[in-house]
Amino acid sequence: MKTNRVSAIIDNVNCIGDLQELVAHRPLATLPFDCKYRLIDFQLSNVVNANIQSLFLLMNHNDMQSVFDHINGGKEWGLDSLKNKFIMHFNEKKSGDENRLEFVSHVIDYLKKSNSEITVIMGSKMLCNIDLKTIIKIHKHYNRDMTVVYKRVNPEYISNDNVLLNLETDGNISVCNISKDELELAEKYNLSMDIFVIKTERLMEILENINDDKLEINSIIKIVRGKINKETCVGYEYTGYLSNIYDVSSYYRANMEMLKPSKFNALLYSNQKIYTKLANEVPTYYAQNSIANNSHFASGSIVDGTVVDSLIARRCIISEAAVIERSIIMARSKVGKNAYIKNAILDKNVIVDEGVRIIGSDTNPIIIKKDEHVTNDIVDRKSAYKL
Repeated sequence: MKTNRVSAIIDNVNCIGDLQELVAHRPLATLPFDCKYRLIDFQLSNVVNANIQSLFLLMNHNDMQSVFDHINGGKEWGLDSLKNKFIMHFNEKKSGDENRLEFVSHVIDYLKKSNSEITVIMGSKMLCNIDLKTIIKIHKHYNRDMTVVYKRVNPEYISNDNVLLNLETDGNISVCNISKDELELAEKYNLSMDIFVIKTERLMEILENINDDKLEINSIIKIVRGKINKETCVGYEYTGYLSNIYDVSSYYRANMEMLKPSKFNALLYSNQKIYTKLANEVPTYYAQNSIANNSHFASGSIVDGTVVDSLIARRCIISEAAVIERSIIMARSKVGKNAYIKNAILDKNVIVDEGVRIIGSDTNPIIIKKDEHVTNDIVDRKSAYKL
């Protein structure tokens, strides 16, 4: 297959979810993951590993700074070479259908210039390491208008804004009209991963006639979702690691799952490499009295306390006698002496004073927002009762 016959769109518009303070200064796509990665690293790597050389990245206008800080020119993913076409478009939130259609016109323009036969569309909420080459081959084999990627999951991995699929006996698929409240806990459901492979010519027709079809025009993902029941579609079942990031609990769970070797290897050490922004700095230093058990550490940190079942990002300081359990500590945070942190997420540049306790629960981790200075205890009442 000629690589210039496939283009890709990564759609990050309206992909915030219920992540509270974690997305106050960044989009979901650049949310840190497992110490040194960002969520968008996985989508970018999936595209690069499939040797797709034409990429359109669609973001919200107010996400510009965070996106440019991480991706810059795309060097780490090989997107800065002459053979690649890498375009970033930032959609400005405006009122009125005419203005909202502006980003659609930019997508159509990109597709026309790409000269591609097939387009791959991906969102940012689904964390996976997927072989797009195989899906593209299957799409060409069945010769349907669209291939929809799905995974069978338990209800706990499904959010209210996800799409579930029915698999028809003739090989077609359709949208399953069932709410999350109606799901049976013991059952598994076909969760659409918001990964679509579609004929480029057909995608342009859909976008050009969007007003006639009365589709939601908030994002390309929503537009394509609305065509599942109307197009000739085939489903592709993904069997690898998947996390659906839609709220604080699901984000926390996905990070904690990386401490399990089987899930860590399935996501990060499969046949496909995951690329991220490089940081050339010294390794993390572990003092003589430090204790580190079942935890991940990025580079440049100093550990002089105890870290158990946790993830510590770059350039953090864990002071003497401080204890961290089942927590996520983001870059450049400092934990003072004798501090105790359990079931918490500390955003970048957080300072925790000496002796302070921050205690949440597995289902409701406490979030400390970026640049916060914590001087007093923050304890979830239910967690305190258990202690």
